[in-house]
Amino acid sequence: MTSTYTSYNLIAQNLPRSIERIASQPQIARESEYYLERISEIKSVDEFMADTRLFNYAMKAHGLEDMNYAKAFMRKVLTEGIDNEDAFANQLADSKYKEFAETYNFARHGETATIFTKAQQGTVDKYHRLSLEEEAGVDNTGVRLALYFERTIPEVDSVYGILADTALYEVVRTALGIPAEVAASDIDKQADLLKSRLDLEDFKDSEKLNLFMQRFTALWELENPSGGSASSSLLLGSSTGFGISPELMLSINNLKLGGR
Repeated sequence: MTSTYTSYNLIAQNLPRSIERIASQPQIARESEYYLERISEIKSVDEFMADTRLFNYAMKAHGLEDMNYAKAFMRKVLTEGIDNEDAFANQLADSKYKEFAETYNFARHGETATIFTKAQQGTVDKYHRLSLEEEAGVDNTGVRLALYFERTIPEVDSVYGILADTALYEVVRTALGIPAEVAASDIDKQADLLKSRLDLEDFKDSEKLNLFMQRFTALWELENPSGGSASSSLLLGSSTGFGISPELMLSINNLKLGGR
């Protein structure tokens, strides 16, 4: 059986080829073609959300597939945009909502919101990358976690961003040898622990990030000799395969907003 790190590294070192293979798969190719043909015709939030096939593609591309059902929630994200400091997306701990509102920024650009590259090919590229990670996780959840972490962590600017994301926290917890039961402790204490053990700037350095991935994948394999693909409690039904509990989201959001 190929080691977790070897499997991860084979994909990470050959990303363009790996993504090209994923993009050519019939189902993915059909959905991407539909999205590219249709998105430029969308002129409003209402039109965007009314086309379920299109909207679901966009949601999956941004790691929000598990929120497809939450139409009122997502409408608020899109309607308020991100320009106002008090906008809904800016108050959420999970930065994916802000990224989604920025990609489909009807609040700022109105009818021209979908003409930009990030709303067209940029979203397709995200969909392909996420689909690649999803496929990798079929055989080994550790590989999927490593690919997700490598893609996501450089943009995280606070340990609360790690705490708000089950996948990121699982990678960090495993790599640092933090017992799973710590996740049930006070959020502030968890944040202090991570601050004492991590320098987020290190993840912007490719060499340091790779060393961290080596450590994670080695320790993941020790804890999950079968790859952890079948029984992983991380797979919560979202398009990334990872999510956060409503209770944790509430706790993190309260901290971000200055509450307790």
